[in-house]
Amino acid sequence: MNVPTSPAPDLAGKHIVLGLSGGIACYKAADFTRELVKAGATVQVVMTEAAERFITPVTLQALSNRPVFTSQWDAREANNMAHINLTRAADAIVVAPASADLMARLAQGRADDLLSLTCLARPIERCPLLLAPAMNREMWAHPATQRNLAQLRADGTTILGPGSGDQACGEIGDGRMLEPTELLAELIAFFQPKLLAGRRVLITAGPTFEPIDPVRGLTNRSSGKMGFAVARAAAEAGASVTLVAGPVHLPTPRGVTRIDVITARQMFDAATRAAASSDVFVATAAVADWRPVAFNDHKIKKRPGAKAPPSFELTENPDILTTIARLDKAPYCVGFAAESHDLLEHAREKLERKGVPLIVANLGPATFGQDDNMLTLVDASGERELPRADKLTLARTLVAEIARRLGARA
Repeated sequence: MNVPTSPAPDLAGKHIVLGLSGGIACYKAADFTRELVKAGATVQVVMTEAAERFITPVTLQALSNRPVFTSQWDAREANNMAHINLTRAADAIVVAPASADLMARLAQGRADDLLSLTCLARPIERCPLLLAPAMNREMWAHPATQRNLAQLRADGTTILGPGSGDQACGEIGDGRMLEPTELLAELIAFFQPKLLAGRRVLITAGPTFEPIDPVRGLTNRSSGKMGFAVARAAAEAGASVTLVAGPVHLPTPRGVTRIDVITARQMFDAATRAAASSDVFVATAAVADWRPVAFNDHKIKKRPGAKAPPSFELTENPDILTTIARLDKAPYCVGFAAESHDLLEHAREKLERKGVPLIVANLGPATFGQDDNMLTLVDASGERELPRADKLTLARTLVAEIARRLGARA
């Protein structure tokens, strides 16, 4: 029996300098600090004087378990050079919130407080700078802010967000700082190897639902979790990702374009349209093989005294994977085989029947709805087992394998 081991936290071993500049979004920095620590990072907080007006250093110290630095004249450092020492062991500086004023000073190379001084003094080749803007929508749209934004990007700064929505001033628009969980996902993705940079990846996920009447239909137990994990892993790896999702209630991974469908024919239409411009197609969806020939406009009622249940005729749904694999300029196709028995035998038969280079096999009843899985990669040369793990870990391994195969094929 394979027992899944707990995955290492996504930011284990990472040392993050978290900067706070002035703004009401400082309240989100408390949750963000907590999320970073839970993800395995060590967090060193640096605050501006304006940030201290919105949240206290005591709060951030309690959450980070480290003393907070607020002044360039802090004498706790033996050499009195906190701006130098704070970044030498850092894997990144993340400023959240990053105010319009801080962005202006960083764009100009000014260094008149500890946070801007620390950003300027960091080893730029090994300590990246990430900013999460937070400001009023008019401040964000102002030409000066946009000029500063362009300069920061030209200097190699990564911009996280901003989001759009309700603002503390009562207005609605762009400029909101991303939520702590969104920032965490962005930071985790930032550190992932960009193995699929420049590639376009198409993924299908979840079940399909084939309606019989207005209230009933044919479907299966697929939760879509594996497909959504593959979509997230591909986006983390730098790909442009399109996710065609059946009827599931899962959040869309950041940076992923999602197309929602219900039936197999809708999924076929959406996937075949996107396939022509894709480099990779990963068919994780558990597509219904059949659908009713006719749809009943009204609920099929149980008839008292009837000895036999109502019957209806079925017809086969189009085969999405086979169709895309046979395109003149087909993407690199990866199929999934969810079986109940004789896993490898059925997976190898599917590999040959579909005419694809790789099948990912798993036992459906053991994984539907679960957060972990065990996969076997099946190709023309043999099989490779991926031990039981959480689905995101497996997805990242699969994405790395796909990238390796694309490189070998190029």
